[in-house]
Amino acid sequence: MKLHKNLIDAVVKSLQLIFNEGKYADKVIEKVLQSDKRWGARDRAFIAENTYEMVRWWRLIRFIAGYNQVKEEELTYESGWHLFGVWLLLSGEQLPSWKEFEEIDKEQVKHLSAHALHVRKIKESIPDWLDELGERELGKDWDKEILALNHAAPVVIRANTLKTTRGRLAKQLAEIDIETFPVSGADDALVLKKRTNLFTLPFFKEGLFEVQDASSQLVAAFLQVKPGMRVIDACAGAGGKTLHLAALMQNKGRIISMDTEQWKLDELKRRGRRAGVNIIETKIIESSKTIKRLHDSADRLLLDVPCSGLGVLRRNPDAKWKLDMAFIDKVKKMQADILNAYSLLLKPGGLMVYATCSILPSEDEEQVKSFLDKHPHFEKLEERRVSATEGFDGFYMALMKRNS
Repeated sequence: MKLHKNLIDAVVKSLQLIFNEGKYADKVIEKVLQSDKRWGARDRAFIAENTYEMVRWWRLIRFIAGYNQVKEEELTYESGWHLFGVWLLLSGEQLPSWKEFEEIDKEQVKHLSAHALHVRKIKESIPDWLDELGERELGKDWDKEILALNHAAPVVIRANTLKTTRGRLAKQLAEIDIETFPVSGADDALVLKKRTNLFTLPFFKEGLFEVQDASSQLVAAFLQVKPGMRVIDACAGAGGKTLHLAALMQNKGRIISMDTEQWKLDELKRRGRRAGVNIIETKIIESSKTIKRLHDSADRLLLDVPCSGLGVLRRNPDAKWKLDMAFIDKVKKMQADILNAYSLLLKPGGLMVYATCSILPSEDEEQVKSFLDKHPHFEKLEERRVSATEGFDGFYMALMKRNS
């Protein structure tokens, strides 16, 4: 592989923004890639892929580089280059004879690499607290889950059935040399065989598809919506699941999409126009009065609640360096509060789905059990856990019914 100093410089500066200033990796990479218009597709791919992978394997790289702490106080420019050189060796590449790499001890790298294989939290590059939490909650399954979550996420799209079919979309993409394959169990999902910039394609601008992981696509179908229903998506965010619900409802009925952030609802409106959806009403959650006004009004209710996001670490690897137990404890309380308060939006006889992108039972099965113990007029009909070992995001969903 031919290396260019300006591209490595961009990677190092991206890492400084992520680890020194706490910036989100996706936003950093987006901004850095816009900083030099001369970069071609390969240059941009080099910067993005190496930045993401170094963030993913940050603890492992630092250990092999000879740093003892999981997180240093500040990443200097010089240490960034040193760590990049270690990363190159870990990737099986040869180091060029540059002064930036002169201090790297190849024998030490070899020795520490062998040692790292025997310590899971170093080998899988996770903080101590997360390794302890995963083992406590998942037991022997933790090994295979964290192993799977350290593989880069595939690019998955959802065919918008209001405008096309999965088969027709696959043929259209193949005609422009974008190969895909379907996902068993996710009726509208296509996985790209090779990463490409989808957002510049006319098919995207025409609303023929949305980028959405296969696991996430299972949630809307789990709610068992039908055309003509009144549906509330109470934690809608930017609306990926709202748009899928609208497609499943054949754009007939009404969907009230709610969130505490107006900018997310504005993004949902924009995406809805592109997708050809006209049954969505957005509503900002200003106070508990917003919820009370909608009591007993929904045939179907989706609670895709805030969570730790541990099921999506493969696409957000920097999250494991930003999360802590205090945040997870806070988010679990929020989940319980949402379940207790928002479940009243459902009509008697209606169905509700509680969903997270977490792999922790304390955010999933245990939350549902606690809710059902306090609300005997609800019953659980079905639940499903999607393991990261299945190749997509880790997800949980529970279908519940409100009885009279």
